[in-house]
Amino acid sequence: MKSTCNYPCYRTHTEPSLFLRKKKGTVKLVFFDMDGVLLDTVSSWRYIHEHFGTTNKRSILPYLRGDIDYYEFIRRDVSLWKTNGKSVKKTTIQKILYSIPFMKGVNECIRFLKEHEIQTAIVSAGLDILAEKIAMDIGIDFSFANEVKIDTDGRLTGESVLHVDLIHKDKNVKALAQQLHLPLNACAAVGNSCFDIPMIEICGLGIAFNPEDACVVKSADVVIEGKDLSRLIPIIKPYI
Repeated sequence: MKSTCNYPCYRTHTEPSLFLRKKKGTVKLVFFDMDGVLLDTVSSWRYIHEHFGTTNKRSILPYLRGDIDYYEFIRRDVSLWKTNGKSVKKTTIQKILYSIPFMKGVNECIRFLKEHEIQTAIVSAGLDILAEKIAMDIGIDFSFANEVKIDTDGRLTGESVLHVDLIHKDKNVKALAQQLHLPLNACAAVGNSCFDIPMIEICGLGIAFNPEDACVVKSADVVIEGKDLSRLIPIIKPYI
């Protein structure tokens, strides 16, 4: 485990004292981050960049400082992906993303949750073309991720439709919980990085899975070391 965060940690949505007063209830809904949790990759964005030999390092700090918004962050990423000097096609991105392996134990974990009528959701600042495929393949009920628009030739334009802001995943958690008429203490969240802290802290049960940042460990109720999502099962069992 890393001793420090890769990026500045943002904890503006709630005070630590509120987190300590949380009351856990019966779990009815589990939120999953995608990269590093459902998928065995640090970042699906980075996965694409590695394919094209590009990097988004120049955009990360400006975004975290607030110099650019997440729309601009995505636009800059997409502008780097080229094939023969042209904007990349959506089908090419799909082919790249669909080669990312699932996390070990993911099917056992989701099957267990389904057997106990616990609903599931993906909350990812990644691309919806990947999140929706994962949801369909393993049977996740809801999926929240970001769209990238395409032109008439099927190429990415760089424009996007933002559904999940990287540092505000708690907004999606609150919205779905309200839609399903569930209290937040009936929700659990599973994440691996500092960007998952907002959703981990507002849920009744916050789980740091194979954490890459020390700050997410401090924010979680439970820490699962190692890459095996089936280890979530005994954590959830007491709350069924």
